[in-house]
Amino acid sequence: MKLRLPGRRDRTEAAPDPDADLSAQLAKTAGKGRPTPKRHEAQGRRPGPPPPPPTTRKEAYKRMREQQAAGRGTARAAAARGDQDHLPARDRGPVRKLVRDVVDARRNAGSFFLLVAALVLVGNFVPNEQVRSYTVSLWLVFFLVIIADSIVLGRRIKKTVLERFPSSDHKMKGLVWYGISRATMVRRWRFPKPEVALGAQV
Repeated sequence: MKLRLPGRRDRTEAAPDPDADLSAQLAKTAGKGRPTPKRHEAQGRRPGPPPPPPTTRKEAYKRMREQQAAGRGTARAAAARGDQDHLPARDRGPVRKLVRDVVDARRNAGSFFLLVAALVLVGNFVPNEQVRSYTVSLWLVFFLVIIADSIVLGRRIKKTVLERFPSSDHKMKGLVWYGISRATMVRRWRFPKPEVALGAQV
């Protein structure tokens, strides 16, 4: 029987096993899957220190307003891109998306409404009765063109929606009005922004 003195360890226990250390290192490296980053690299990726807490109520209110404004800006940018999670309720859903694409893929007479309205307004200030009569005639003709174009657009919206979503119960009157109201806006001012090019097949 071998006696073991207190305070002393067996040499077999004290001596490290190089094979075991190598296996542990290999297992640790394989589990992590990447080398350990250097200290300056790890510190470079750390976020900066958090801002100090506001000292006054006015400062806290100002910081809250800035955060809310940043959140609204991000949400509006996402909605403009057509992100369904940030769109208003009236613009959500695949059916509304299809109606927008139908409108954005064609040239609509309503897109020139502001231009014609500006011409009519300027013509009313011209001190010439003949110019004023031409202005009134132009306004009436354009109004009739918008009505005819809206009828064509409404029929196309109904046909396309029924072809793509035949099994759904659609409120066609609301969808048609949604498309016509979008068609009266200038293309670059539409919201959400157009996602199809002019002349594209929808």
